Amino acid sequence: MSETPGSDDQTRAGFVAVIGAPNAGKSTLVNRLVGAKVSIVTHKVQTTRARVLGVALHGASQIALIDTPGIFQPKRRLDRAMVSAAWSGADDADAVLLLIDAVGGLDDEVRAILDGLADHGYGAGRRQAVLALNKTDAIKPPVLLKLADELNATGLFSEIFMISALKGDGVADLAARLAALMPEGPWLYPEDQLSDMPQRLLAAEVVREKLYLNVHQEVPYALTVETESWESTKDGGARVEAVIYVERESQRSIILGKGGQRIKRIGQAAREELQEMFEHPVHLFLFVKVRDRWQDDPERYRMWNLDFNV
Repeated sequence: MSETPGSDDQTRAGFVAVIGAPNAGKSTLVNRLVGAKVSIVTHKVQTTRARVLGVALHGASQIALIDTPGIFQPKRRLDRAMVSAAWSGADDADAVLLLIDAVGGLDDEVRAILDGLADHGYGAGRRQAVLALNKTDAIKPPVLLKLADELNATGLFSEIFMISALKGDGVADLAARLAALMPEGPWLYPEDQLSDMPQRLLAAEVVREKLYLNVHQEVPYALTVETESWESTKDGGARVEAVIYVERESQRSIILGKGGQRIKRIGQAAREELQEMFEHPVHLFLFVKVRDRWQDDPERYRMWNLDFNV
């Protein structure tokens, strides 16, 4: 969703924090608004760990979208750090966009987020957020209108948009509104920059996405991926070595698969996507190692810009 401003247009630029419960569709929406993949997407909850910045252009406005981790009831240190990062992103942004899965409706997670918005100074007569009801193509209109009325009655929102982040329905109108909310001023990033995520971290995230899509049950939440080396190659590409850390030897065996077939499949899928994203050859080498209690390692949190001491 990229448009170039005319010479007479007053440029605008600012930050929009995209918040919501896990699996509301935040990463899908950010990717749709940016017009390129900057945040990984899977069917599993709590996929996004770090705050991912995607840069969208709409007319004379540059919208820096912060794809925050999903807000949920935290149980572990990593959970607490992720939820804290989401609310921190909301507090620091020029505008807040709450995305709600319309099919799920007003469940306990959504109600907790509404309470959180009120606690953070949102409400009638104060600052208000923008609300987008997602997956509206999968819900009957009377049910959708009732949900919208209930949410509107909270006084937390300045307007409500009905969208499908996956199909793109209603996203153009939402983008126009977010663009208008950005403060006047010069653009914050070069016109061709889509994200602030370093290539090494993006490579690790793409590998993690493919892992989430290929392993099941508790394993995805017990693993992390780090890019250990990135070297230029003679063919104009890159030689990338990434390590998948798990907590137990049994998890390592699951990721490797019989005869190493699963890790081979994961590596091939990640390599193909990275080559498409970077537009040059990628020679990807994956290793699986056991690191007990990696979730209590401060270095992991620093890498994701999360607060270890929450």
